[in-house]
Amino acid sequence: MRKNSVKNIRINSEVQKELSRIIAREIKDPRISPMTSVVSVEVAPDLKTCKAYISVLGTAEDQEDTLAGLKSAHGYIKRELARSINLRNTPDIRFIMDQSIEYGVNMSKKIDEINADIHRREREEAGE
Repeated sequence: MRKNSVKNIRINSEVQKELSRIIAREIKDPRISPMTSVVSVEVAPDLKTCKAYISVLGTAEDQEDTLAGLKSAHGYIKRELARSINLRNTPDIRFIMDQSIEYGVNMSKKIDEINADIHRREREEAGE
């Protein structure tokens, strides 16, 4: 199976959906932030390994705690994934922190600040 085959894309989306459900609803670890989302998933073509890109909205400490909580719940997550998805092999999951959502929020705030500054300057010039 090639990396970008239709079957692999379908497996990636299914694993992502199930990981999101398991992390949001089934894990009771207080270290895992409620603002945790699974950004993307890459399952290897042989179905042995999986990279799960996780995004946590919060401080750096929240991100570290969430990653530690997910790593400690690794066995439980893999077992629940095996129960919900019928694959030949249940992939070994490796959690990787992804900052893309936080980066997007920060960039949006900066754009809003610049726009507000531009509008303020235009009002000042019109008033002079």
